[in-house]
Amino acid sequence: MKLNERSVAHYATCDSPADHAGFLRKRVERHHHHAHYHGTSYQRRWFVLKGNLLFYFEERESREPVGLVVLEGCTVELCEAAEEFAFAIRFDDAGARAYVLVADGQAAMEAWVKALSRASFDYMRLVVRELEKQLEEACKSLAACRKSPQRSSSSSGRKRHLSNPALLPLQEKPTTLENGYSTWGSGGCAAGGATCTDHDGGQTKPPPLPPRRRSAAGSTTGSPAPGLSPATLESPVSPETICFSKLHNWYGQEIAVLRREWQERQKRGHP
Repeated sequence: MKLNERSVAHYATCDSPADHAGFLRKRVERHHHHAHYHGTSYQRRWFVLKGNLLFYFEERESREPVGLVVLEGCTVELCEAAEEFAFAIRFDDAGARAYVLVADGQAAMEAWVKALSRASFDYMRLVVRELEKQLEEACKSLAACRKSPQRSSSSSGRKRHLSNPALLPLQEKPTTLENGYSTWGSGGCAAGGATCTDHDGGQTKPPPLPPRRRSAAGSTTGSPAPGLSPATLESPVSPETICFSKLHNWYGQEIAVLRREWQERQKRGHP
């Protein structure tokens, strides 16, 4: 690879942030294999990692780098060496240089190996592909959710039912009491279990039963009106009142008795 030395030197020392930096001891292996190499002694250098370019300087305050390692097509691995905390940068090409580096401690070595392993363009390309795959799956899931509004509408309808008791289904309406009696029969229209039929012949729910009436004189003692037996008034539903018309006539008996009493009082001249 042909590099412009001035541009590279400027990039190494400019104010752009470094991905990692620190002192390492460096030794260069001339051959790829461990058994046959000619190397130099270790040199302490200041290393700066920017992107996939690893610069090294003689000193931390140096204005120009003395070397550059392009981290493409390489592997970063721990290696066996007489020095502790050693790792190597090796390339696949036969005869390529291998850089053996020694850190000052275990934490520094692990941080360098991690940073150098993620610096290559190949690694970044794999990361981008994985992110694109995740984005595509997320978009498909979102599109599938938008294409199925039935689930959301049913859940919203259920919420409306829960928030408004008037929208509850008929069988979910709570039983309400009037004067101690349920307004809707639980087993049918009458005590015998019979059900009313509408004009079309279908089964329908019975009408709500009116509360028990007080006596004709308006007393609070609950004494029955003249002409009606106590047993008749105490029974909320007559066995003969299976349908609404008969029920209406049965409750109208009290009205008829009260009307006859009023007419008799009118004849006697009492208001």
